[in-house]
Amino acid sequence: MVDQPGDQPLDSGADQPAPITPHATPVLDGQGQLTYVGDDGRRYVVGLPPEADEQSVERVMATLQAGGDLFQQIEGLCHRWIAAVSGPDLDARAALVLLITTLETALEDTYGES
Repeated sequence: MVDQPGDQPLDSGADQPAPITPHATPVLDGQGQLTYVGDDGRRYVVGLPPEADEQSVERVMATLQAGGDLFQQIEGLCHRWIAAVSGPDLDARAALVLLITTLETALEDTYGES
């Protein structure tokens, strides 16, 4: 992540806090930076590797933007699931944590670290 005034950097150092979950799909802001809003409400600027060229960045941005509608559908389904399972025995925040953890576990074998 790139440190910008008013934005939050995200470094990969071992003593850094855990990454913030994006609240919405990444977008290209007015300054041409790839950004997203974290679940903490702050805007994060995504830093690109030094070897990234302009064409590859444009391809990645186009791919992310093309997936925006699908992400909106997934987000809607997540809201529906949380509403369906939360109640007196499981509050909405606990349902969210359960959902994210379960999704990560279910997808980790396919998309885990390589």
